[in-house]
Amino acid sequence: MPDRETVLAALDAVIDPKTGQGLVAAGLVQGLVVAEDRAGFALEVAASDAAFYAPVRDAAEAALKALPGMTRVAVVLTAETVAATPRRASLSPQAVDQGRPKAPVAAARPAHVRRVLAVASGKGGVGKSTVAVNLAAAFAARGLSVGLLDADVYGPSIPTMLGVSGAPEYIDNAITPHVSHGLKVMSVGLLTKANDAMIWRGPMASQALTQMLTQTRWGTEDALLDILVVDLPPGTGDVQLTLVQKTPLDGAIIVSTPQEVALADARRAHTLFQKVETPTLGLIENMTGPVFGRGGAEAEAARLGIPYLGDLPLDAAVREGGDAGVPIVVSDPDGDIAGRFAGFAEALAKKLEL
Repeated sequence: MPDRETVLAALDAVIDPKTGQGLVAAGLVQGLVVAEDRAGFALEVAASDAAFYAPVRDAAEAALKALPGMTRVAVVLTAETVAATPRRASLSPQAVDQGRPKAPVAAARPAHVRRVLAVASGKGGVGKSTVAVNLAAAFAARGLSVGLLDADVYGPSIPTMLGVSGAPEYIDNAITPHVSHGLKVMSVGLLTKANDAMIWRGPMASQALTQMLTQTRWGTEDALLDILVVDLPPGTGDVQLTLVQKTPLDGAIIVSTPQEVALADARRAHTLFQKVETPTLGLIENMTGPVFGRGGAEAEAARLGIPYLGDLPLDAAVREGGDAGVPIVVSDPDGDIAGRFAGFAEALAKKLEL
């Protein structure tokens, strides 16, 4: 299989039309990942040059595919100032809070998708991805067509939790998502090894999210995707704002553990959704029990005036299912935890009119 030096040499043979140098020498290859039979990187250019460099991106993809043993290639064309431009344009006294402009209103959902639901946490390590995976599986158990987008581009965990690997196929200008346990799945983690680091600046991460969101074939005219569940990264930064900029969200749920340190970040997540006019459809308390306590999220939901969907006790079987690539909703559909997720899915399906 091609090693990193071979890949770099192939990319440096592709000429940057502005400088006359190879792409590597010109500093245009960012966040390069080489793993087994696949490679990917971000081709970062000025916003005004994005269209001009589309043929260069195609040439880079062709150069990588020509390498012996290289079967899966992804080149993301990203312009560093693109993500910031709409937010600057919206700057006004009404749109500014603590110096930050309000995120712009989104234009359209991804093609052939009926509903988009974000799963957020504010704080990392509270089990947000575990909730996203099992909630998506619970929607599928109701007979819905479900997609799951792993928007945590810096720490993608969905491939492990669903037991999928390998880059998806790119056919007719669209990404064909993997299917696992009845869910259509897309993640940056499908392009990398589990221990690879995504060393991307904010605009590069935003562009990767945009490509996964808009270029994945989630549904068709004859078979709409009922709901796309988006597993957001922790925090309230570029990826979150890019998502609400690119697609209208039908709602969001927030996951938190019971203790105050997690609830404080859950409040920030709710504040973000308020500012971008996305309804918070509920708060879920995860890992309830003697270790983290109980009841904090329910009390917080009452203070914030948002629905409290329920709690999930700390259970080793949930972790084991995630490590094995089989969500507990799938492995133990009649168990207590699966029943709780089924209740969440039922409540949310009613709110989303699914």
